[in-house]
Amino acid sequence: MKTKFCNGETDPSPLGLLLGCSSDGGAVVLPAAGQPPSPLAHADPERKDPVAAGRGGDATPPPSALLPPPPGEDPPLDTRTRRKAYLWCKEFLPGAWRGLREEQLRINPIRGGLSNMLFQCSLPDTIETVADEPRKVLLRLYGAILQMRSCNKGESVESQKENDFQSRKLSTEELSLPDISAEIAEKMARFHGMKMPFNKEPKWLFGTMEKYLNQVLRIKFTRESRTRKLNKLLSYNLPQEMKNLRAMLEATSSPVVFCHNDCQEGNILLLEGKENSENQKLMLIDFEYSSYNYRGFDIGNHFCEWMYDYTYEKYPFFKASFLKYPSKKQQLHFISSYLSAFHDGFENLSNEEKSKLEEEVLIEVNRFALASHFFWGLWSIIQAKISSIEFGYLEYALSRFDAYFEQKRKLKV
Repeated sequence: MKTKFCNGETDPSPLGLLLGCSSDGGAVVLPAAGQPPSPLAHADPERKDPVAAGRGGDATPPPSALLPPPPGEDPPLDTRTRRKAYLWCKEFLPGAWRGLREEQLRINPIRGGLSNMLFQCSLPDTIETVADEPRKVLLRLYGAILQMRSCNKGESVESQKENDFQSRKLSTEELSLPDISAEIAEKMARFHGMKMPFNKEPKWLFGTMEKYLNQVLRIKFTRESRTRKLNKLLSYNLPQEMKNLRAMLEATSSPVVFCHNDCQEGNILLLEGKENSENQKLMLIDFEYSSYNYRGFDIGNHFCEWMYDYTYEKYPFFKASFLKYPSKKQQLHFISSYLSAFHDGFENLSNEEKSKLEEEVLIEVNRFALASHFFWGLWSIIQAKISSIEFGYLEYALSRFDAYFEQKRKLKV
């Protein structure tokens, strides 16, 4: 009985930001959104749903915020939107976009609606591309109109999308079914193999964690019960803990790939009519939180989701069971299926070589599972302060940090 609530002041993921266009102007259609990636990103109002609450929508800026458009550009655009569009393109797009000056960016409104505005951002004709980066991209900004707290089951935007696909979401319990787990692994591996025209530096993970931590350290609550919970969280010495976590993960080998960043049951559809198929019965959805990131985070974050059920009807509106974290046997089943799809020649390796590689990935993903707990623990503290949604955000943060320290104890790190 809760939805995610974000205030739109944080940075989006690249795929959450852009619809790519090829250098010849042909559209390369990708999902788009205006919010940062989050494992609490689902669009079912009975679960952890995204509320797109960015600046934008149909809001009209004051005249003082308007600038004359550059040559070839449509009517005036407010300074804030233009500046953010420029910074996002420069941050997430490679090649010529990295050296682009703000006044050189061409940005034209495509259309607007009750919930979003769509813009085409392009390089000027005088600037040549460096490699295969797109000359044009589409930028979509979501507005606050998409808050769906009062929607009923079956009436949400995501439910309508599922009806179009004639499918349903998985339940938390289904993640542990061997055939389901194997296909999720295969789907994730295929996703990781995609080549996207974005900045491939893995800056999102700790860059966002640092921003979240800085916000957390400034939070104050007036209610005593909330203050008590916050003080418990702060007693963990989060800055030093994050420093130690970063040092450990920097010493952990993990390929940088294009990650889904939200591969949990709410974003995996079971296709109608294929329930009894051995494979190809699942579909990944909600790619708007995807970005280049460490492979270990994507898999470790998925394993963490095995423990959390967000369909609980009473406060705090979730249930956590640390015992449901996948066993070593279940993890190796997933990892073996993943490597078979991701690693060229994996099937040709000897059993000893396969086992060695699987054990290496096992260490990698369990270490990065720590980052999942830490990341979304910080996120939930912030939501406890800014969200109007009835959900036990501080309880959820405490649960994530409890899981973090339990995982750390098991790993003996």
